Amino acid sequence: MKKLYIETVGCQMNLLDSELVVAALRKEGYELTGSTAEADTVLFNTCSVRQHAEDKIYSALGRLKDAKRAMPDKVIGVMGCMAQKDQQLIFKRAPYVDIVVGPGQLHQVPQLVREAREKPGEQRLEVSLGRKEGATDVIKRSHESFDPLRDPTMRPTPFQAFVRIQIGCDKFCTYCIVPSVRGPEQSRPPSQILAEARQLVSEGCKEITLLGQTVNSWRHTEEGVAWRFSDLLRGLHDVEGLERIKFVTSYPKDMTDDVLEAIRDLPKCVKYLHVPAQHGSDEQLLRMKRGYTIAEYREMHDRAKRWMPDVAITSDFIVGFSGETEEQFQQTMDLVRECRFKNSFIFKYSERPGTKSADRLPDDVPDEVKRRRNNELLALQNEISEADNHRFLGSRVEVLVEGPSKKAAEEGDRLQLTGRTMCDRIVVFDGNRRQIGQTLPVAVYDANAHTLFGAVVTDHVGPEVFSLAGSVG
Repeated sequence: MKKLYIETVGCQMNLLDSELVVAALRKEGYELTGSTAEADTVLFNTCSVRQHAEDKIYSALGRLKDAKRAMPDKVIGVMGCMAQKDQQLIFKRAPYVDIVVGPGQLHQVPQLVREAREKPGEQRLEVSLGRKEGATDVIKRSHESFDPLRDPTMRPTPFQAFVRIQIGCDKFCTYCIVPSVRGPEQSRPPSQILAEARQLVSEGCKEITLLGQTVNSWRHTEEGVAWRFSDLLRGLHDVEGLERIKFVTSYPKDMTDDVLEAIRDLPKCVKYLHVPAQHGSDEQLLRMKRGYTIAEYREMHDRAKRWMPDVAITSDFIVGFSGETEEQFQQTMDLVRECRFKNSFIFKYSERPGTKSADRLPDDVPDEVKRRRNNELLALQNEISEADNHRFLGSRVEVLVEGPSKKAAEEGDRLQLTGRTMCDRIVVFDGNRRQIGQTLPVAVYDANAHTLFGAVVTDHVGPEVFSLAGSVG
C-alpha cells in the first residue's frame, strides 16, 4: 500500500481541493499517513493570501531536503495558489521538488505523481494561464477545477461537506492575489451542484457549505433558464435529507433582497452571513478598490438585520494597509462598534507581489503599529462577541453535533462534544458518541467570546429550565 502525506493551508476552497486530490489518489492505491517520513508521496496544498502561509510551506519543504536525498523515489509536490503564483521559483528554492501544480490542474496530480516516480529527476510544472496570456475563454478553461470525486474521510466531519459553486474572482481588490492565482470568475452549472448535493446526502451528509470567492454573485444560465443565487438556495432546499445550507464568502454589493428573502424564508438556510467589510474608511476602501462605500456597507448590514433581526453577521478586516492613518483606523473601530459583528477575522496587511497595491502603493505602516491596531481591534471584537453571546444565557438552541471538542476528555460513556447553532455559534456540552451527527436541543448556561456552554435537553427536564428565555439561534 502506497502512503500519502498531504498538508493543507489556507481557506475552505483549499480543504475541498485536498479532498478531491486524496479521492483521486486513493483510486491509485494510496492510503493517508500523518508522517512525511513514511510517505511515498508528500503534497502541500498552499495559500498565497499572506506571506506567513508561504513561509510555512517553504520551511516545510526545507525540512524534506535530507529525506529526499535518503529516499530519492519519494515524490514531493506543491499544489494550489502558491504553485500558480511562484511556479519555477519553487524549483529554484527547493530543487528536490518533483511537481508544481496550480489549482486548475489538480485533476492531473495522479498522472504527474506516476510520471515523477517513473522518471525521477524530471521536474513537472502544470499551471493555468495568466490573466493576459490568451483569450478569456481559453484562460477560463485553464482554471477549471470542478470535479465530483469526493473522499468522505477528508471532510470537516462525516455530516458536513463543502460544495464549490464558483471559482475565480473578477473584483481585483488591490491587495488580493486571488484573481491571479484562481483566474476569472466562473459559476458552476446548477444541475451539477444539485447532483453533488444529492450525492453527499446519500453518503450521510446533513450540512453543506457553498464555496465561492464572492459566492452570492453566482449566476448561471442553463437550458435557457437564468438562475440567481437565491434560486440555487431554493433548489438546494428541496434536496430531501439535507438539513442545513451555509455559504461563504459574500460580497457586500451582491447581498440583494432576493438573497435575504431566501435565507429568511427557507428553514434549512443557516441564519449567518460572512460579508467582509475590510475597512471602515472610504479612503481606504477606495485604495483597496473594494467597490463600495461605508454608507453602502452600512445600508446592506442594516437591511439584512431588518429582514432577519437575529441573523449573525461576521466580517474581515485589514489593518495597516497602505497609508492608513490613526483616524482611518478609528473609523474601522467605529464600524465594528456599530455593526456588532458576531466575530471578525482580523489581519495585518501583508504585501503580496503581483498585486496592484504591491506595484503602486507603499507598504508604509510600521509593523509595530500594525500589531497594535490588530490587537486593539481584536480586543474590541472579543468584547462585543462575549457581550452578545451572553444574550443566549438561559435559552435553548438547536445544535448539529459535529464531534468531540478540541479539549474533549472521555470519561466512561461521557464525552465533551461541540457543534453549531443555526446562527453558526459554537456550543460545547457533555454528551456521548451516539449523539454525534444528530441535531439536539441544548440549554445554554454559560458563554465567553467564542463559545456557548450548555447541556442537552432531555424529555424528563421540566419547562422551568427555560424560564429565562425562549428558543433562539
